[in-house]
Amino acid sequence: MRSALGVIGGYILMFVLQVVAFMTIYTVMGADWSFEPASYQASTRWTVMQFVVIFVTAAIGGLVCALIARGGKAPLMLAVVVLVLGFALGVLGTAMRPADTHEVRVGNVANMEAMSKARHPMWVVFLGPIVAAAGVVVGGKLKRRN
Repeated sequence: MRSALGVIGGYILMFVLQVVAFMTIYTVMGADWSFEPASYQASTRWTVMQFVVIFVTAAIGGLVCALIARGGKAPLMLAVVVLVLGFALGVLGTAMRPADTHEVRVGNVANMEAMSKARHPMWVVFLGPIVAAAGVVVGGKLKRRN
């Protein structure tokens, strides 16, 4: 039971931390930093920052998972959940949204509009869950060191 609570708690925490981090970074840095000029394609800066945020928040989620579950295999279970859900959402998102609509971005865009219109290369979409799973495993191992 503790393992299941650890996996659920770790995943929810990761989700919340990522939403807060991405919204904050976008609000502070703005559209011109986050996107390529006049487009909704994510900039290289955004993509690098995205992987850092994903790894760090996943490590925190993995650590919290391990703390709740009191060790064991719960962080590995969370890593599998992150991979499966990440790939499933990646496939769904790729199938439902074209990689590039060639829509022209003019000026600043609100956070919600930026989230709905942002486009990433396919490799970014599918590397994200792998980075997250690695972060969860690293975070889960931090518990064992204490």
